Amino acid sequence: MGVPKQFIIACGGTGGHLFPGLAVAETLHGRGHGVMLLVSEKEIDATALRDHPEFRREKLPSIGMPSILSPAFARFIKRSWESFSTCSHLYSRYLPSAVLGMGGFTSAAPLLAAHLRKIPCFLHESNAIPGRANKLAARWTNKVLLGLQDCEASFQGRECIITGTPVRKDLGIPLSKYEARTAFGLDPNLPTLLVMGGSQGAAGINQLLFRAAVFLKGEPIQIIHLTGDRDDNLAAINYQREGIRAHVSPFHHRMAEVYSAADLVVSRAGAASLSEISQFGLPSILIPFPFAADQHQHRNAEAFRNCHAAEILEEKSTEPEAVALLIRNLLNDERRRSRMAEAAQGILPRGAAERVADVLEEAGR
Repeated sequence: MGVPKQFIIACGGTGGHLFPGLAVAETLHGRGHGVMLLVSEKEIDATALRDHPEFRREKLPSIGMPSILSPAFARFIKRSWESFSTCSHLYSRYLPSAVLGMGGFTSAAPLLAAHLRKIPCFLHESNAIPGRANKLAARWTNKVLLGLQDCEASFQGRECIITGTPVRKDLGIPLSKYEARTAFGLDPNLPTLLVMGGSQGAAGINQLLFRAAVFLKGEPIQIIHLTGDRDDNLAAINYQREGIRAHVSPFHHRMAEVYSAADLVVSRAGAASLSEISQFGLPSILIPFPFAADQHQHRNAEAFRNCHAAEILEEKSTEPEAVALLIRNLLNDERRRSRMAEAAQGILPRGAAERVADVLEEAGR
């Protein structure tokens, strides 16, 4: 182990930025380094960090960038300046060896402040296409670290490294299907569908599955449905009415149990969720969030479909009967699911957190 260093990771705002950032922080901490996390003022950040007292953290007053013509643009500039000033003073005291931004406007000010102080700084882009914040912040970074190779074309003129998207250590290791399904009180031998919408749930997916349930009635199927905060009672009642065995909850913190129990996943196409689906080698039906910035979830989903790891459905145009039909077809075709699972496992590099940590350590020498 080398000389301990200090690193700063800007990773707040959404689970897609926070959890991969935490994975890198855990890796650096395990190598004996100090890590400070720069996060947003959102509740999701505070909740996730309750289990990580080992990391110092600072909240930044950053917000998403509105249109230049919007009345909110002046507030965006003010908050960005406050974030930049906070980071500048912080770097004077903390003296980081390198700064990593995991994306979004929570990362932009920290990266600019590091660039102006000539501190090595790096940007990680998990998606197949970068958002506005990352396109801007890439100008100030030493290198851009990518989750998917498809994104490299968006950063022409910048040095890019394909690292994959870091996966949190508390995700756990795969369990046997018997052990995982028994933990949920489900039949160990019954084909199992996992439905999830990411760290904040997905009302659109929930509603689509509610309406599709009637077409799955009588099928040899059971469902694990992670609904997010609001729809768990409705989902439970709905499946009970249709006679479908199901485990329904807003969230589940032992995600290794969830993924290990599943034969097929219905999910959004956020980068963090896709990284976990790849990690566990699961076939999936992806329903991209239709309002994601720059349609980046569609591009993520297309990267998986192009590798034959997933099927894509559009939330706005897909009928519930079509959802049920695709679910039935995939659950009844073990050979096809096996090919999709193998493709999913191979699409992203393994050990992404370690790869990113290596880059930071090298720069911080």
